[in-house]
Amino acid sequence: MRMQFWKAAVEDIYRDDPPVQPVSVELWKAVRRHTLSRRWLQRIVAEREKDMDDRAYRNLQDLETYAENTQSSLLYLLLETLGVKDLNADHAASHIGKAQGIATCLRATPHHSQKHKVYLPMDVCMKHGVSQEDFIRGSREQNVRDAVYDIASQAHVHLQHARSFRKKVPTAAMPAFLNTVAIEDYLERVRKVDFNVFHQSLQRRNPLLPIRLYIQSWKKAY
Repeated sequence: MRMQFWKAAVEDIYRDDPPVQPVSVELWKAVRRHTLSRRWLQRIVAEREKDMDDRAYRNLQDLETYAENTQSSLLYLLLETLGVKDLNADHAASHIGKAQGIATCLRATPHHSQKHKVYLPMDVCMKHGVSQEDFIRGSREQNVRDAVYDIASQAHVHLQHARSFRKKVPTAAMPAFLNTVAIEDYLERVRKVDFNVFHQSLQRRNPLLPIRLYIQSWKKAY
């Protein structure tokens, strides 16, 4: 019902008849002000609806597809609000969105495991002989860490790829990509604890993160 509401809401927003609901009204204002593309909003809703099966991703590619259709789509919308129409910026947004989606999946693993749910890609887990029960038990065994390493490495690859052509990305796009600071921070912290995704330090906020965000914003970099 919730997904059906948002499907209908997107259509109504583009007919200038948004539902009388706070988020819908603000979204309608943003669509009118910045001429946001309908397809990105539709893609986010459609992908969220597919994800309601509540099952682990079959492989890393499935997780990347989910991240592209949700996180990257949101970045495309942010670029539109900034008035940026640039192929290099779109390319960066695609990779940053995938990195964010993968990092978020890893970061949420302890929380999901407590609820007896595991969403990490099954192909990576099978490769290292890791079962869902291992994550539910909060295992710190080497094979569990190896699986986490493979997944985190893929997020790092996407982040580095996005940064490899940042000189070609317009400066105006930089505010949309400040989430790279938080992504890099998490990946660096999980590396320091030898990819033990259950380490207590990963459940605490980094007090220096606001300062790093400010510096990146000042540098106009991502």
